[in-house]
Amino acid sequence: MSKTSVSLETTGSADQAPEPATTPNPPQAGVVVAGLLGALALGSIVFLQAGGLIATLYAVGLAFGFVLFHSRFGFTSAWRQLASVRQGAGLRAHMLMLAAAATLFAPILASGASYGGVAPAASLAPIGAGVLIGAFLFGIGMQLGGACASGTLFAVGSGQTAIVITLVAFIVGSVLGAYTLSFWTDTLPNADPVSFADTGAGYLGAWLITLALIGAVVALSFAVQRNRRVPSLDRPPAARGLARAVRGSWPLWVGALLLAGLNALTLWLSGKAWGITSAFALWGSKVLDLVSVDVQGWDYWQDNAAAYQEGVLGNVTSVMDLGIILGALVASAAAGSWTLHKRIPPRLALGAVVGGLLMGYGARIAYGCNIGAYFGGIASFSLHGWLWGVLALSGTFIGLKLRPLFGLGNPKPSDSVC
Repeated sequence: MSKTSVSLETTGSADQAPEPATTPNPPQAGVVVAGLLGALALGSIVFLQAGGLIATLYAVGLAFGFVLFHSRFGFTSAWRQLASVRQGAGLRAHMLMLAAAATLFAPILASGASYGGVAPAASLAPIGAGVLIGAFLFGIGMQLGGACASGTLFAVGSGQTAIVITLVAFIVGSVLGAYTLSFWTDTLPNADPVSFADTGAGYLGAWLITLALIGAVVALSFAVQRNRRVPSLDRPPAARGLARAVRGSWPLWVGALLLAGLNALTLWLSGKAWGITSAFALWGSKVLDLVSVDVQGWDYWQDNAAAYQEGVLGNVTSVMDLGIILGALVASAAAGSWTLHKRIPPRLALGAVVGGLLMGYGARIAYGCNIGAYFGGIASFSLHGWLWGVLALSGTFIGLKLRPLFGLGNPKPSDSVC
């Protein structure tokens, strides 16, 4: 294991695991076995405590971790590349993922049926200051902390020690957001949620509107990149043929389609789209509960009492988050890429703390993160998902200005034009 200091600049970002070598490293068999045994043990506990459906969703979380690691599917890095050097390939991968997810979500939401017997619910949220300010803070935080919500989990599983600091701060920020959420929902003005499915044409119309918006974003991404030489996001695989499935990086489009499919599967199984950060509020609140803080008296947990009572190993989002970490651990070890970095520069650690706090707080008051609000919201045909994306991208520009203060670099534009 490496004893050198970690820098997010050597990994691209935390939502992009370390680049594979041209010649693949051998699998880390001991770590793979330990990860598989740990995943099996935790899955057994979840099954005994919460039943087969929750255990199945835990397995879906494992698959998410595997896909996120191998596709190096970035949210933080995609927006950083777009804002700094006008590289739109990452954003276009987002749009492919969103188009595929919306196509799968539409019949599930329209039918009103799910495997678990709970009517599937669209990820809708009110339009207000919480969404706008929270998404903006999240955009800043993801550039300082080096990861988004999903990137934080799979980077922790991949052994990136600096991101553990981001995760802890993310949890603290989420708890603070839960504690103060009533200010944003009750004190400040909020408009009702807006669903494109309510336009009169139902989910068919919502799907067409969403595809039109996605097409416009894709066209815009090509326009801002036009006549500029930009760095490529392609990553040469460390293995070829069948071995590439577990030993090498996958094309972004593969990750986009698989993430869309897994999100739709989550919606069909559980009745709600994939989410991440509500579990962080749960984890942190449970810790406070252990030291006699009356978290259940907060308005947030009064409104989400059932989720609190389900506990860490009974809550769908929580067990899926744990699955992502373990899935990424096994995937990275099988690829020979699992590495613990033991020395973290102080400025990098400070950036991880600040970024994690901003993301945690921002996600809580904005009704979600890059997964729950952006991915799930847009795929559910909610206006707030698009607003979240615009404000998070706006925050990215501020985050880029602040990154050098924490010892973090930015991609450099090329002087040459192609």
